[in-house]
Amino acid sequence: MKDKTSLLASATLIGTIIGAGIFGIPYVMIWGGVLTSLFYFLILGGVVLLIHLFFGEIVLRTNEKHRLVGYTEKYLGKRAKILVTFSVIFGTIGALLAYIILAGDFLKIIFPSFSSFQLSLIAWAVLSFFVFWGIKSIAWSELLMSFGFLVAIFLIFFFCLPKINLANFTLINKDFLFLPYGVLLFSLIGWNAVPEIELLLAKKVNLKKVIFFSMLFVLSFYFLFGFIIGGVSGKVTSQDALSGLSNFLGGKIMIFGGIFGLLAVATSFLILGNYLKNTLIFDYKFFRLSAFLVACFTPLILFLIGIREFIFVIALVGTFMALIDGTIICLVYQKAKKLGERVPEYTLNISPKLIYLIIAILSVGGFLTFIESFTIAK
Repeated sequence: MKDKTSLLASATLIGTIIGAGIFGIPYVMIWGGVLTSLFYFLILGGVVLLIHLFFGEIVLRTNEKHRLVGYTEKYLGKRAKILVTFSVIFGTIGALLAYIILAGDFLKIIFPSFSSFQLSLIAWAVLSFFVFWGIKSIAWSELLMSFGFLVAIFLIFFFCLPKINLANFTLINKDFLFLPYGVLLFSLIGWNAVPEIELLLAKKVNLKKVIFFSMLFVLSFYFLFGFIIGGVSGKVTSQDALSGLSNFLGGKIMIFGGIFGLLAVATSFLILGNYLKNTLIFDYKFFRLSAFLVACFTPLILFLIGIREFIFVIALVGTFMALIDGTIICLVYQKAKKLGERVPEYTLNISPKLIYLIIAILSVGGFLTFIESFTIAK
């Protein structure tokens, strides 16, 4: 991709996809089994890639510029819009809860004398203060923190490579066959960025290549991350990926990784917190204070009542969002094929049977993962 706008679009999509979910991948690879995880990478990677491509074609077939909620209302009606809205709110609150949990784990690496619970509360209080006052734009800091985080991750890779022990891996663990499902889905969802990257592109025909390249990069990076981290820490791999490495890499490098992990989580919390608050204010006419309370206190309440298992949270959220949003995108795609207002720069020749297969995978996988998640949580 020689076009600069295509590179910028790829960077935007990759940056949107790579988030908190990456930290759960080593854990599920170790406990679910490396072959089991590879199977999910291939199957779910293909499913999520197609859903992104479906959404790209929906955008290109429509004259007006919308987001998922808008496209859903246009092609499927107001009832479907309500369902997507609920999914967006549920998914955002779940992601904010995951960030609260992770913030405590990363602060624990830096300040080991405090408990993760205490540090999570401190992180929530500080971040919620900034969400309350609002932040007009932190895109520059998000870009900086993303770059610093990637540098930290590759530095950890460098120190981990000589310490990988293949004996740490189980090929298939029958007790946790569905464990990787929801976690990988959570980590791969980035379709909300598709309308944004379409606007960035000078040549709209490149949207298909951008989506394909970005997903291929993310899948490769995720598998490498899980393999290297899991290969070093083995059965002591932590749910946040980093704290389990402390006995293998030493304190200084772990503090470095913890700082950048914390900053990446903090910027993501601010972006999502402000997004949810503003959505409630502008789209649903909430008062500013009540919107803030819903956005920041709902995940806190869930944290306080005991929902503090990072893997459980992202598996449940990823499963639910993929089922609702993924199914809606498939249905909107079918409608847009018939009712679209313009000829798209790319079109997929997809059999309706494949679309129904995707919906079936999301439905059956979601049901089984839901059951296993609660079994593990108990």
